[in-house]
Amino acid sequence: MAEHVDPYLSTEQIAVEVARMGGEIRDRFDGDQPLVLICVLKGSIVFFADLLRQLHVPTHVAFLGVASYEGTHSTGAVRLTHDLGMDIGGRDCIIVEDIVDTGLTMSYLLENLKSRRPRTLRVCTLLHKPEREQVKVPMDFVGFTIDDHFVVGYGLDYEQRYRDLDHIGVLRFTD
Repeated sequence: MAEHVDPYLSTEQIAVEVARMGGEIRDRFDGDQPLVLICVLKGSIVFFADLLRQLHVPTHVAFLGVASYEGTHSTGAVRLTHDLGMDIGGRDCIIVEDIVDTGLTMSYLLENLKSRRPRTLRVCTLLHKPEREQVKVPMDFVGFTIDDHFVVGYGLDYEQRYRDLDHIGVLRFTD
């Protein structure tokens, strides 16, 4: 089976949206203490880096690894593969995610991180795919609402490939 990627969101579209989201986040925080940005590994790393450069406010960064996909399908089970390595108690935190589709991963992360008693905990996602939603989760900052396509590029992958694309495309399979 062959695969190819059809363009979906251009580099320019993404840059404009990331800048808008950075401004929105910057406007919501007073900067009395550094904002903790939590990057959900691995797919969010490109978005996270670009968003971080748009904030222009004091920040601390943390990384959290989770796994819930095999190939193009969610397993329905979320497992932590890398923990924060810092105390977020009493801090303003934003989870930075590449895509929220079923809501299962984000629901797990919110539950896990709330137990650590941050002052605030918000969700920032580049992509939201509501057609796949199984669990409703709060999303404070959303870039693009997309149709039910399997997307790759700009950090998102299929079996560890396509993360390096500077745009987001739809993965297609052909015989």
